[in-house]
Amino acid sequence: MSGSIKDISAAQFDGEVLGSDVPVIVDFWAPWCGPCRMVAPELEKLATTVGDNAKFVKVNVDENQEIAMRYGVMSIPTIALFERGTLVSHVVGARGADALGREFGLV
Repeated sequence: MSGSIKDISAAQFDGEVLGSDVPVIVDFWAPWCGPCRMVAPELEKLATTVGDNAKFVKVNVDENQEIAMRYGVMSIPTIALFERGTLVSHVVGARGADALGREFGLV
């Protein structure tokens, strides 16, 4: 994983996501999830395109079940948009960078 997407733990979630001054895209994923592996490079592309206008993080749902439960993540990959500490939108399933950018209003 490149430096543009940070893997975070439950202990980091509030500070990295809820306390962020810029929109945050959260990729809820697991290592065994095939579609999660497909969406990872697409999120990297989107992160490169968006630059400093948004932050991108990954949350492993196997290691951080309490965060997944808090936000009702039932299927992965779930990609969520947080703004000013609030979940404003999410999509379930693999999508390309362009589709994700349009869905979240980032491009």
